[in-house]
Amino acid sequence: MTHAAEPRNTTTPAGAPVGTTAGSLWQQRLRTFRAPILIVGMALVLVVARAFDGLSNMSAFLGLPIGIASAVGAVFFYRWLNRKVEGRTEVEEVTKVDRWKNLRRGVTVGAVAFTLTMLIIGMFGGWEHIGGGSIGGFLITLGIMSSVAVNEEMLFRGVIFRIMEERLGTVVALVISSVLFGLTHLVNHGATVWGTVAIAIEGGTMMVAAYVLTRSLWLPIGIHLAWNLTEAGIFGVPTSGTTPTATLWHTTLDGNSVLTGGDFGPEASLTALLVCAIPTVFMLRRAARNGQFRKGQLRRNKAI
Repeated sequence: MTHAAEPRNTTTPAGAPVGTTAGSLWQQRLRTFRAPILIVGMALVLVVARAFDGLSNMSAFLGLPIGIASAVGAVFFYRWLNRKVEGRTEVEEVTKVDRWKNLRRGVTVGAVAFTLTMLIIGMFGGWEHIGGGSIGGFLITLGIMSSVAVNEEMLFRGVIFRIMEERLGTVVALVISSVLFGLTHLVNHGATVWGTVAIAIEGGTMMVAAYVLTRSLWLPIGIHLAWNLTEAGIFGVPTSGTTPTATLWHTTLDGNSVLTGGDFGPEASLTALLVCAIPTVFMLRRAARNGQFRKGQLRRNKAI
């Protein structure tokens, strides 16, 4: 006498299909909400880093190591968070491949760009006074700006731009992420609508161009670091509305805000905007020739 086979249970106790483990279910849920998780995670790291910046101002002996440690820790956290949330075995944008080469290139671009901005301002009579600072002050600012550059680039280019690009394509993501980057500076002292637009183009578009060209965060991190360090740590001029105290020199600017940027600093000047347009256009044109511009999922779906 034969017996009918009992129906096999095709679900786990949690109601998931057979073969789906609790771990893989959790991974799927993380990927579903990856954008807000990554944004919140890296935003919290940025907030913590800003808190440590206060400690960095105490002395050069603390400022430089705290800033560097904050930057290195943020990179490790970024890698860990992306692997956990997105399930990536390799986080390509922060790999060791060409890391130092891209950092060196970025530091060169950023330092030259801001130095040229200041020279042009000086040529048209925008320099009023230059006073001495200290090497220790420069080292403090080096630590702080290392942390700022790494954390902001990983949040705005590594998370916000990268995820938007997957959905909307390179061009649309570039515009939206640049606007968001500019708007975050609107609350700073001396901020104006024009200054916000300038920051969006200089800081937002130029950094996106650097990322798109190399598909690496090291080049934009290098540019961001050198620009801020040259601005605040060497020349000592207002940086996004904040007047630095720890700097190599203290430079006072005077003249039309179109030339000098006013209270917000040279970043809000037409001078900086025109200077930054040169490497930005160069990098975008080269990225386009190299086929680095991508269509988003929405456009690809429409084409099917």
